[in-house]
Amino acid sequence: MVTGDPALEGMGPDGAEPQTPEEPKAIEGRSLRQIAVSRLKRDKATLAAMTVAGLFVLTAILAPILVKLKVLDPLTNHQDLINADSSPKGSWGGMSAEHWLGVVPGSGTDTLSRLLYGITFSVVVGLCATLVAVIIGLVVGLASGFAGGKVDFLGTRLIDLVLCFPQTLMLLALSGTFIARIKSMGVSDDNVAAGIYVILVLGLFGWPTFARIIRGQVMTLRNREFVEAARSLGATNKRVYFTELLPNLWAPILVYATLLFPAFVSAEAALSYLTVGIKAPTPTLGNIITDSVNYLNQDPLYFFAPVFTIAALVLSFNLVGDGLRDALDPRADRH
Repeated sequence: MVTGDPALEGMGPDGAEPQTPEEPKAIEGRSLRQIAVSRLKRDKATLAAMTVAGLFVLTAILAPILVKLKVLDPLTNHQDLINADSSPKGSWGGMSAEHWLGVVPGSGTDTLSRLLYGITFSVVVGLCATLVAVIIGLVVGLASGFAGGKVDFLGTRLIDLVLCFPQTLMLLALSGTFIARIKSMGVSDDNVAAGIYVILVLGLFGWPTFARIIRGQVMTLRNREFVEAARSLGATNKRVYFTELLPNLWAPILVYATLLFPAFVSAEAALSYLTVGIKAPTPTLGNIITDSVNYLNQDPLYFFAPVFTIAALVLSFNLVGDGLRDALDPRADRH
């Protein structure tokens, strides 16, 4: 028996190395969270907006601490810094090394301190009102979309009824009565009672659109296979709500909340201008703007500082909401 050259063993007829078949590459699946994070990393505008929004939230958290530590002083008057006509001494509204944005006309309090401290109260009002609106809208939307029938009819009629109310007119007309009622329930501070009233009114009138969104999502989800499987296995409505539906609704909840929050911050400023809400000396962005209108000719900086602050806050959160909506959209481009 003739044996070949060992060096040639295992080679093909043309002398080339035989090619071993490549193993198929495993297909790596990505979760919705991974896809969303990947899209957000490519969206520079949303990342910048998230940074600005994060700075506003950080300011809202740190400002009360800095006031306690006497780093910020939003309440102390400095009449020695005010002219006889109530305008700040010096140029640019009294700007100096101690008062970076000048002082408040008429009182001499530090403008930057009031602005930073005011962000805290405006953010708290906006967040609380958003929480109220999201909870009510979620409950009504879930019940209407899943139950159907009479429950859906009553839910949609309730949404239509709330949308028909003249929100601003009712808020102005009933403010005195309801604030007095809140104070009679044990709230002694006028500004706390006014803040609670604004939060309740904004939240109680701000949920219908969100409820409609949730209702539409639930009506789509209730006929999906995983919901039908859970119900066929004897799952209660409570279990279906919390284990099957809610985990699939976090995306629209998150997106709508980030869009609703800046709207409520703007609404708080508008209500302060209409003399409803937290009053001075406790600062909010709204009542700072209300006060600054009286000194627009004497100190324009005092007016434009809170205006641009609100504009930056609203714009940043709106861009975050738009970016999250695009990132969490399953129909968007996934490349």
